[in-house]
Amino acid sequence: MTLVLSYRSPGPVPIEIEGVTPQALRGETLDEIRRRQIFQGNRKVALGDFFAVSGDSADESLRLEGELSGVHWVGAKMQRGQIYIDGDVGRHVGSEMTGGRIEVAGNAGDWLGGEMHGGRIRVRGRAGHLTGAAYRGSARGMTGGTILVAGDEGNEIGHTMRRGLLVVGGNVGDLAAFNMLAGTILICGEGGIRHAAGMKRGTLAFLGQWAPELLPTFRFACRYQPTVLTVLLRELRLLGFPIGDDLLSTQFDLYNGDLIEGGRGEILIRTDDSFV
Repeated sequence: MTLVLSYRSPGPVPIEIEGVTPQALRGETLDEIRRRQIFQGNRKVALGDFFAVSGDSADESLRLEGELSGVHWVGAKMQRGQIYIDGDVGRHVGSEMTGGRIEVAGNAGDWLGGEMHGGRIRVRGRAGHLTGAAYRGSARGMTGGTILVAGDEGNEIGHTMRRGLLVVGGNVGDLAAFNMLAGTILICGEGGIRHAAGMKRGTLAFLGQWAPELLPTFRFACRYQPTVLTVLLRELRLLGFPIGDDLLSTQFDLYNGDLIEGGRGEILIRTDDSFV
């Protein structure tokens, strides 16, 4: 039976529930869960002061309900199990998680999957800035796992990303794949400027009918149909992510860069006649 936390006291002061994860709650009684310490701003409070608690924690399945846009760090450092968020949610969802699955029915805030190491996050709506990114001063961002966002994203997604897969169904802001070390980012919509600046390795692919203006430190290499990308797109379809049949046979222009960092990264740009 799923453990259900229903947020009942939304207000102007944000709530942080770092540490409230399926593996941490397993085996605790409902009263023990209600007494767990969380933060309201800089003040420690009991989880039960803000959430109605019901169900059972034994199967490591957690459901959060209510207006959660002011609730942050959901699923942070999660190791296993699953979390379902029934609506919008705040910042740092799945930060530093190493395993398990998180599904967001609505929108997510900034730092989605920040420095994530494993597991899978899926957002049915949009997300904010710095998805899969490194925290300021850190040597690397996302190092593994999968993030799927159906809608739009903000700036600096995949900042200093080291490994893993990030897929965006909508548009993105500026500086996607900034300082990227490795990994894969797929973008189905349009974007801003200065993508992949400082890229060392990895792949940034634009799958939609829009070609970004690249930095002058990227050089055209060839036009081809990447077999690995086709296999990856088929896997995404199995996960229910909308991938059109045309993408499975599309050719891409390959650009290498950032030449300032050695030129071992790659940007793939779709080459349909329907491009604008």
